[in-house]
Amino acid sequence: MSRLIAFNKPCGVICQFSAGGNRPTLKDFIEIPAVYPAGRLDTDSEGLLLLTDDGKLQAGISHPRQKLEKEYWVQVEGLAAEGALQRLRSGLDLGDFITGPALAAAIPEPPGLWERMPPVRYRKSIPTSWICLVITEGKNRQVRRMTAAVGLPTLRLVRARIGPWRLDGLPSGRWREVAITPLPSEDAANRNKSQ
Repeated sequence: MSRLIAFNKPCGVICQFSAGGNRPTLKDFIEIPAVYPAGRLDTDSEGLLLLTDDGKLQAGISHPRQKLEKEYWVQVEGLAAEGALQRLRSGLDLGDFITGPALAAAIPEPPGLWERMPPVRYRKSIPTSWICLVITEGKNRQVRRMTAAVGLPTLRLVRARIGPWRLDGLPSGRWREVAITPLPSEDAANRNKSQ
């Protein structure tokens, strides 16, 4: 039977099981044989990472054609004005690709957020704010590049959701087994077979 693990990856942890030099890796937190990440999360980002022992499920979660929503809580330098949020919603030309439309909203600091290690560097003269950003692509460092493109450099990045799977109070550095739910294209394929 396939397993799906939700892990709240701390900042500084490399998304691999092999040795990462002097940096911690997944093997320092997860002692389950033969599970592998379904997608990645930058070393300096935090939050939800899914791991599974099922290659088909791993490919289904991480493949771009699946268009699974990924929700991020982003602490940015500066105030997230409506103009910047609208640009995020409309899609941005980042040079090597144009992002698809995103959901973007200013939010208060998420409740129950754990302390980040190392702490975010604050500057007294520049305010910070939080954005909830939902995308379906997930290219390399995409969220950081998007916020920088609208003049709001990312200070802290937490992935809160991938498709139907959420962090939901999972402490930083901890994991739990979660239910495997059909992916959107699987739902459509099953409906078509039954008709």
